[in-house]
Amino acid sequence: MLDLLTSHSALGLVSAAFAISLVLRSYFAKPKLPHSGKLPPGPALLPILGSALAVDVTAPWLTYKAWGNQYGDVVYTRLFGQDNIIINSERVARDLLDHRSQNYSDRPEIATNELFGIDYTTAFMRYGSRWRLQRKILQQSFRQAAVPTFQPMQIAKSHDLLLNLLEDPLNYQEHLEAHSGSVILSAVYSYDAARRHDYMIERGTMALELMLKELRPEVAAVFSAYPFLLRLPSWLPGMRLKRISPLAKELAVENLERPFAHTERSLAMGSVSHCMVATHLRELDDGRHGDSAWQKKAIQESTATASGAGTETTAAVLMNFVLVMILHPDVQQKAQKLVDSVVGQKRLPTFHDRPSLPYIDAILRECLRWHPVFPLAIMHAAVESDIYEGYYIPKGATVTPNVWAMCHNEDKYANAYEFNPDRFLNPDGTLTDDTVSFVWGFGRRICPGRHLAEASIWSAIVCMLAVFNFSRAKDETGKEIEIEPRWNPGLTVRPLPFPCSITPRNADMDITALQHLIRVSV
Repeated sequence: MLDLLTSHSALGLVSAAFAISLVLRSYFAKPKLPHSGKLPPGPALLPILGSALAVDVTAPWLTYKAWGNQYGDVVYTRLFGQDNIIINSERVARDLLDHRSQNYSDRPEIATNELFGIDYTTAFMRYGSRWRLQRKILQQSFRQAAVPTFQPMQIAKSHDLLLNLLEDPLNYQEHLEAHSGSVILSAVYSYDAARRHDYMIERGTMALELMLKELRPEVAAVFSAYPFLLRLPSWLPGMRLKRISPLAKELAVENLERPFAHTERSLAMGSVSHCMVATHLRELDDGRHGDSAWQKKAIQESTATASGAGTETTAAVLMNFVLVMILHPDVQQKAQKLVDSVVGQKRLPTFHDRPSLPYIDAILRECLRWHPVFPLAIMHAAVESDIYEGYYIPKGATVTPNVWAMCHNEDKYANAYEFNPDRFLNPDGTLTDDTVSFVWGFGRRICPGRHLAEASIWSAIVCMLAVFNFSRAKDETGKEIEIEPRWNPGLTVRPLPFPCSITPRNADMDITALQHLIRVSV
């Protein structure tokens, strides 16, 4: 069973004694149904494993969508003894996770979080007073009305991205990650990252890559259902998590403490600008809260959460953007023509131009929808048992919103697997009311930083469109290299690096000319 973490090929590694204990656990853990409801339909279940062998571990959202087509919007399954309710429609997700949020705001116990030192993370934390305090801090900092204060910084960081892409277009992924990290570190900690090779960004990126690669949902499910596995020696096959956990914990502590300490020092010297940490620490100094130590810890933990989540989400969406601009040159050309008509070519776009550029927002929304970064969101858990449309949802069940299925609902999005920004435009060219908000989560667990993230993505997209052309790379014979998109498996999903050509639209554009354009645009 241990090697299920990497494949289905070696289930026999668990000893007979362990197997017997798992069978007993699986049997006695079966939910007891009330007379008034029945479990939702779902796939056939095996002892111990449940439906684990039927799930595509590299893309479980595809399996869940197929089950939705067969069984309906609400699917019941069991994975390693854990009840799992899969939601395949936005309507059901709204009904349960939004309108009954008091019962569905919990998270399942994820044993691997402590192993990696990220049990302080707001996004994975169980529902309770600690989580509510952190959530309040995040909401206050990133509410929609507060986001415009970050716009000058976001534009400046987008200009840095342009310079990096012009200097070194081949390492575009590195530049997109640096851009995403620099925006969130500035907004959260008032940390002005180096344009390239910033130590704090590189360490944060390393931590994220490690966590997102290793803590896949199916891996977490095994260890959460059978936590005794975490006590096995790290040298055993299948125990890679135990071997890399010391590095993961080191990075987690560093990302929790180092940037926070930077802001504290800057605040003491009076050199800090507007940011999330400074705002809340000043409130502590004003004596607005009772237990200042508890509050300070909550500020530190919630800001570390914001930093990690903001970096990954923005970078992944921007990778989607670059990919689709290459795959759909007609969309790119239309967007560039519109940017030129509104902005001209003697300055760069700013947020003042955004109301006049609805097509750019349509591209942004389609980048979020076409290949969602969190195809399964983050799992919820039922606090108490519930009845929904005649179906019984057991207490403690994991509730998985299949965002992928919602994004590819043909009833709402015709030709859903095609990239088509026009689906978000009315006949008169204005934006529709569909903001694809469900890609950011549901209910009390919706991403509090979504407004900041969307603004960061917009500023980067519009600035890149103003300056660069994105096209297929060519081989040594001058032939275009075809792109077959591949995606990294993990908690979040983004395109793996692909060959591409990023060139200035203006043949005379060099670093000096771009720096001049930036100066006249500020």
